This record gives sequence, structure tokens and C-alpha cells, in this order.
Amino acid sequence: MVIAPPHLLQRAYVMSRNSGKCFEHLGEYSDLVLAANRSCKVSPKAKPGKATQRKLLETLSFNPGPAKPQSVRTEQRWSKNGVDGELVTWSVGYGPRTEAYVLKPAGVKRQLPAVVGLHDHGGFKFYGKEKIADGPGRAPGIIGPFRKRYYAQRAYANELAKQGYVVLVPDVFLWGSRRFDKQTLLAAGIDQQTPKSGTRSAVIQYNELCIPHEHLVEKYCTLLGTTFAGVVNYEDRVATAYLKGRNDVKSNRIGCVGLSGGGMRSTLLQGTSNDIRAAVIVGAMTTYQDLYDHNVVCHTWMVFPSNWPKYGDWPDIAACRAPSPVMVQNDMEDPLYTTQGMRAADRRMAWHYNAVGARKNYVCKFYPGPHKFDLPMQADAFAFLDQHLQP
Repeated sequence: MVIAPPHLLQRAYVMSRNSGKCFEHLGEYSDLVLAANRSCKVSPKAKPGKATQRKLLETLSFNPGPAKPQSVRTEQRWSKNGVDGELVTWSVGYGPRTEAYVLKPAGVKRQLPAVVGLHDHGGFKFYGKEKIADGPGRAPGIIGPFRKRYYAQRAYANELAKQGYVVLVPDVFLWGSRRFDKQTLLAAGIDQQTPKSGTRSAVIQYNELCIPHEHLVEKYCTLLGTTFAGVVNYEDRVATAYLKGRNDVKSNRIGCVGLSGGGMRSTLLQGTSNDIRAAVIVGAMTTYQDLYDHNVVCHTWMVFPSNWPKYGDWPDIAACRAPSPVMVQNDMEDPLYTTQGMRAADRRMAWHYNAVGARKNYVCKFYPGPHKFDLPMQADAFAFLDQHLQP
């Protein structure tokens, strides 16, 4: 007599309780999914329009005041490799000052369209803007391998500036100039949750400390009645307001672009800011259902605004301001998402844009390879921004 291993018997038991549906991450609690759907419909289709945009802002739950920068200062100016740059700082009203690079074509004095360049998450919080933009000095050495892996070795914000844009690249909550200092992380006992090794660089050690720290930050946000996604989005709206107020920017021609966590920021900024005329979302699109059993554990809290699935799905956020133009770029071998999830999100986005009679304003492209924003993808993204932002 052959007896199935215990884990197979358990799986069969779970599947029988769920009409054939088993979730490995939930095990015997797979039927929690059905129970939740009986409690309320999960991820209903949230149609484009002001009502959905209002519900999104309510869900993000962070509005400490007008989304405008305070006490703006220009700290440094430079010209290098065909780009004029500025290091600008401001306060968002809490925490350390935000640092941002402003980049534009060298010597150009007229008003230009503008783009907010949104750095990624990358499990790399020691630096922010430096991951996608070159400042006055050489990029930190540890940035080189990171850019090679994800950006084809390119500081794409500088390249975009050369093509006729004012590009703003701000640090955001938890990254770069906005990061928590190491002593605060250690005071919270974070070091007890990370591996010990004497061979890691200080930057790598810091990034490892930040992995469990984001969960702590989300818990504090919950205690404070807000969300991590809401704080990040508020700061991106502050940055957009700064860009809109510059004399060298065409204030009605502002876009945004970002990979991965930057793509999530682009999704949220597109959904919440009426100043964004066109958005590019790279490596950051799926339906929530297709995240089940797939990388929920390693995705940032940015993609999980508390209670949003009661009102809509992740693609609904990107589409809530339709017909505002959106491009979504997916990598077919991206380990962070399933092909099924990317395809389902594409169909949902297309449905929303069809519903408002603006199907041509939504573009979705699929590329070979892993999680990245390589040169062909950058070329397509820049062309999309040109189409909708350049006169």
C-alpha cells in the first residue's frame, strides 16, 4: 500500500475545501481567499473618473497640507556632458530635507517640457536619485553594477534631459537624503533581524537593515492612520509641484517615468496628480490576484495601499485618470510578476481606456529578458513622452 506524503495529503485536503484552488503560501488557510471574497468583493473594477481618484486619495490617507515644497534652496549648479544641472533641496514638512537633481540640455534658456524621474526601490535605499541620474561628481562605485543590471549602464535621466526636457530626480521617503539614519534603525532592534557578516560594505549593511525596517514603517503608518504608499505619493506630488513652478518648465507638459518601485511611484502619481500629462510605468504592472503565491513577500508596501483592493485593482490606479496617456512596459522573464498577471493587467487597462473612448492613449509593450529598463525600452519610453509632451 502506497501512502501519499503528508504534504500531498494536506494539499489534496485544501484543494477539496476550495473547489480545486490551493495557495501554497496559505496552505490550509487557502479558503481564506473565498472567505474574504464573501466578506466583500475583492478588486472590483474601479472605473476611470474623479470618484475613483478621490477614493484612491482617501485610501492613501496622507494629506498633511498642500502638496508644495517648503523652503526651497538651490545648493549647487554645474554643467557636464551636455547637461546643465542643479542640486535643489526643500522640506516636505517632516523629516530631513529632500535633495533632488534638476537636469536640462546645456545652454538652453527657453521653457521646456518636463519629466519627474522616479528612482526604483531595488532593495537599495542608501542611494536614491544617484541610481538613475548623474550629479556633479562621479557616481558612487557601488552604483555601477546596479545600473549595469537594470539600466544598461545608463544614467537615463541625463539622456532624457539631453533630448529636450527639464528632468527632476528627487529622493523620496526612506531613500538617499530621505533615508533613516543607521542609529535609528539600530535603536528599533532591526539589526537583530539581519544576517551578520564582517565582509559587507557599509552601504550593503545599511540596505540589509532596511529590509525589515520597511515593515516597521508600514506598522507606524497604520498606527498613524496613513499608509507608506501615501507618504511616498505625497512626496512625489510635492516634487511635481516644484517642477511645475519652475520658470523654465512648460507647466502643462509634465510627465513621469520609473522602473520597478519607480514604476509603482509612477502608477500612483499618474493616478493622483492632475499635473501629470503622460506617464511611463516600467516593470511594475500586474493584477493583485496574480500575485497570489508569487512574490508577495518581496514586493514593497508601495503596491499594497491598505484596503485599496476593496475598491479596485492595481491597474485601476494607473487608469483612473484616463484618457491621460499611459505607457506600460513589461519584461517577459521578470521574476517579480507572472506573464498571466501582466497580460491580465493589460486587458484591464485596455478596457478602461476603451470605456472612455481613448484606446490610443494607452500603450502596452512586452520585451524579452528579466526585470530591467534597457536601451530599447528607454528609447520607446522617450518616444512616448515626446509624442505627448513635446510641442
